[in-house]
Amino acid sequence: MAANPRRSVLYMPGSNARALDKARGLDADVLILDLEDAVAPEQKAVAREQVLAAVMAGGYGRRELVVRVNAFDTEWGRKDIEAFATAPISALCLPKVESAQEIHAVVQVLQQAGAAASLKLWAMAETPRGILAVNEIAGAHARMDAIVLGTSDLAKDLRVPHTPQRLGMLTSLGLCVLAARANGIDVFDGVHLDLDDEAGLALACEQGVELGFDGKTLIHPKQIAVTNKAFSPSAEALARAEKIQVAWQQAQAEGKGVVLVDGRLVEALHVEEAVRLLAVAEQIARA
Repeated sequence: MAANPRRSVLYMPGSNARALDKARGLDADVLILDLEDAVAPEQKAVAREQVLAAVMAGGYGRRELVVRVNAFDTEWGRKDIEAFATAPISALCLPKVESAQEIHAVVQVLQQAGAAASLKLWAMAETPRGILAVNEIAGAHARMDAIVLGTSDLAKDLRVPHTPQRLGMLTSLGLCVLAARANGIDVFDGVHLDLDDEAGLALACEQGVELGFDGKTLIHPKQIAVTNKAFSPSAEALARAEKIQVAWQQAQAEGKGVVLVDGRLVEALHVEEAVRLLAVAEQIARA
């Protein structure tokens, strides 16, 4: 589990100085300062310097800072990686990763640039080839810390409609969650594109929770509150988790092997999940 909650993961355009400043007061858990999709080719170099200046200036408080660099095989990718290798951020987000070899290549550049071991990598899964290799990517190196779904590009490549149910993407979403859990890292759902559809966003978040995602990527600050609520344990879930923990501790003290909570059998796996939920709630309360 990450040191801080990662419910809402907000993309902020690196070429927009006002947005970078505004981000310091937003309630997002994670900020992805974007040098890739949100930045026009002629602005790439300026955006790199602007984002670097912003993170060096600080003032982002508890918010986790991640920089999405340009793809390694572009003219900007390597320079982006080198520029942020020793910056005060938690991770670099790598777009359109399709193999473990790409992770190894970035790691080599980071080591040559003197990056601390604490600097992590997030890999975007947004192509069919990347989805099929996601397990190898997730376990490619100790720096790997998260898989991020790029559902807009993925829907295009799969030739499936971006419907509320996302039926055409469920296999891909599930494979990414499996890879993340198998390798002990986090996984974040793709963006919801309709900024005026709060009900649709809530349903997408609910689906993301049910699929096992740790949080959701966002494209606008107005999406933060709904997402934070959806990816926080409910009061009912926490009340049950506390019941389970107390009942289990009492049973252990009495030497009992069977525990019933509200008439339902409780086993060690239920206790483990209850402890996790309570830890998440405590983490959110501290943030």
